[in-house]
Amino acid sequence: RKRQRYVEKDGKCNVQHGNVRETYRYLTDIFTTLVDLKWRFSLLIFILAYALTWLFFGLIWWVIAYSRGDLEHLGDHSWTPCVNNLNGFVSAFLFSIETETTIGYGHRVITDTCPEGIVLLLLQAILGSMVNAFMVGCMFVKISQPNKRAETLVFSSHAVVSLRDDRLCLMFRVGDLRDSHIVEASIRAKLIQSKQTQEGEFIPLDQTDLSVGFETGDDRLFLVSPLIISHEIDERSPFWDVSRGQLERDDFEIVVILEGMVEATGMMSQVCSSCLVDEVLWG
Repeated sequence: RKRQRYVEKDGKCNVQHGNVRETYRYLTDIFTTLVDLKWRFSLLIFILAYALTWLFFGLIWWVIAYSRGDLEHLGDHSWTPCVNNLNGFVSAFLFSIETETTIGYGHRVITDTCPEGIVLLLLQAILGSMVNAFMVGCMFVKISQPNKRAETLVFSSHAVVSLRDDRLCLMFRVGDLRDSHIVEASIRAKLIQSKQTQEGEFIPLDQTDLSVGFETGDDRLFLVSPLIISHEIDERSPFWDVSRGQLERDDFEIVVILEGMVEATGMMSQVCSSCLVDEVLWG
């Protein structure tokens, strides 16, 4: 029968949050929220952040020119406007873009007879720097995330239960396809299985550690070639009382987590994969 996965083979988690009432908490950490968004939404917010600030300040520049009467004295060389050669909203919008992006003034330039324009120029320069720092920072963090490093870290599609040195072990393989290594790589394994306590409490998706060498240090990997990760089925293992027939009837999932530092970027990366019960081969 078709079993639902807690974690996909490529590491994507299938848990979806529902009934979240305190959604305002996402806005208290707006930077992380923007970084976690999908690319299409991130690009939309990136474009809107600049376009709306340009339009907003362009409208204010146009209001200043209109209130001073600059638009009524177009072509009057004896009149000193707030911004030279600003003759409408379109030119005010272009002037706003030039100011915020520091492209440089040429045909349109602010004069020294407009104190409100000087104050607005300072405000737009400061706000423009803040928008640049925030949005470019979000894009840089999103681009430099080491998530794609997981594409070249490969786990075996099946796990096996067989004898190794006369001891029954659960084993799987992991390998790195890149020449640049994962520094300080370590691996963990979790058994995801619903269980009922002695008091009758039902715990869905209970997580139990599977020892893959934490006591001996074998969980610290030198991943320059494919390695076989082994979990010995002894008295401390949750599989100690499981027979081959029971294994085929059980409903559980083994989640493997590999963590380490990407050598090329120095950033921490976490790679996950999983095996369902029908992907564990006996013997």
